[in-house]
Amino acid sequence: MPKVLSLRSGLGSVLFWSVISAAFIGPGSVTACAIAGSTYGLRLLWVLTFATLGTVWLQEAAARITIATGNDLGQIIVKTYAGPRGRRIAWALFLAIFLGCAAYQAGNILGAVSGLALLTGLPIPLLTILVGLVCIALLWVGSTQGLANMLGLVVFAMGGAFLYVAFGTPVTLARLASALVVPAVPSGSLLLINGLIGTTIVPYNLFFGSSIVPTGDSASGGQSLGEMKLGIWVAVVLGGIISVVLLLAGLLIPNDFSYAHMAQVMTNRIGPWAGSLFAFGLFAAGFASSLTAPLAAAVTAQSLLGIRKNSPSYRAIWLIVMTTGLVFGLLNVTPIPVIVAVQAINGILLPFVTVFLFLAVNNRTLLGDKYCNTLWQNIAMGTVVLVTAVFGLWNIWLAIQAA
Repeated sequence: MPKVLSLRSGLGSVLFWSVISAAFIGPGSVTACAIAGSTYGLRLLWVLTFATLGTVWLQEAAARITIATGNDLGQIIVKTYAGPRGRRIAWALFLAIFLGCAAYQAGNILGAVSGLALLTGLPIPLLTILVGLVCIALLWVGSTQGLANMLGLVVFAMGGAFLYVAFGTPVTLARLASALVVPAVPSGSLLLINGLIGTTIVPYNLFFGSSIVPTGDSASGGQSLGEMKLGIWVAVVLGGIISVVLLLAGLLIPNDFSYAHMAQVMTNRIGPWAGSLFAFGLFAAGFASSLTAPLAAAVTAQSLLGIRKNSPSYRAIWLIVMTTGLVFGLLNVTPIPVIVAVQAINGILLPFVTVFLFLAVNNRTLLGDKYCNTLWQNIAMGTVVLVTAVFGLWNIWLAIQAA
C-alpha cells in the first residue's frame, strides 16, 4: 500500500521521475553549462530550453509505450522488427547506447575524481582506483539505487547554491527571457552545442526510463498516463533550471573556466562551505552517474538482446563500461575537454536512437489510438529528431573537413 500511495500522489510521481533529471545533472552538465556561460555568455541558453523540452517529449513517449504495452522500448523494437533484420537493428541500437555509456563513463569518473581531488588533495590515480572499486562492488551486489538517490539530493543542493550565485550575475530578466528562446550559433560553438544537447537528452535514459515505469493498474502500483506526464514534466524542468543556473554561474568566470575557479567563485560569493559543496557536488554527480551509465548499458542489453539480469554477459557489459572510465582516469587526462567531447559524441548518436522511438510511438497496431502520438506530439518529437540530426551531421562534416 505505501508504494501505491507514493506513486499516485503528484509529489511521489515527481520524486520517482527525478532519477531522469539526476542522471543528466552529472559532471557533463556542470562542465558544459558553465563553459557555455564562461565562453559565450547567454548566447547558448536557448540550447538548454530546447534540450529540456526535448527530454520531456522523448522520455514521456518512451514511458507511454511501456504504460500502453507492458513492454519497455527495447522489447517493443525487438517485437516490431523480427528476423535477421530485427537482430541487426537491436545490435546496432545496443552498440550505439553501449558506446555512449562508455563515453559518458569516462566523463563520470573524471568528474567524480576531480571533485574528490578538490576536497582532499589526494593523488588522482589513488582516487580513481578507490572510486572504481567502490562502484564495481556496489554494481556487483546490486546496492546502487539508495546511494544514487542520496547523492542525487547532494547534486540538487549544489544546484540551489548555484541558483544563489546566479542571482549575483548582471543579467536582466528581459535579456534572460530573450536568450532562452532566441537561437544563436556563435563561431566555434558547434561542439559545445552538441555537448549541451547530449548531456541533457541522454540517449540511454530513453531505454532506462522506459524500463523502470511501474506497469499495471493503480491498485497494483502502476502509474497512470497523467501521473507519468506530471512527474516527468516537473522533474525534468527542475533539472533544466539547474542547467540554466549553472550556465549563469559560468558568466562569473570569463574565458578561463576550471573547477578550481568555479569553487573559488562560490567561496567568494557565499562562503567557504560553498566551495566545498561544489567539490562534493561534483563528486556526487560523477559518482551517481558512474553507477547509472554502466547499469543502463546492461539494462539496454537485457531489453534489446534478451540477456538475463546478473548473468555473466550482463555483468561483463557494465564491467567494460566501468573499465573504460577507469582507464581514462588512470591516464590522468585533462578532464574538462574530455567531458565536453564525450557529451558531444552522445549528441551526435542521439538522432539514431530517437528515430526508432519516433516510429515505435506512432505504431497504432501496438499502442492503439489512446497512446499513439498526436499531431502536436509528432511535430515536437520530429523537431527534436531533425535539429539533433542537423547539428550532429554538421559536426561530423566539420570533423571530416578538418581531417
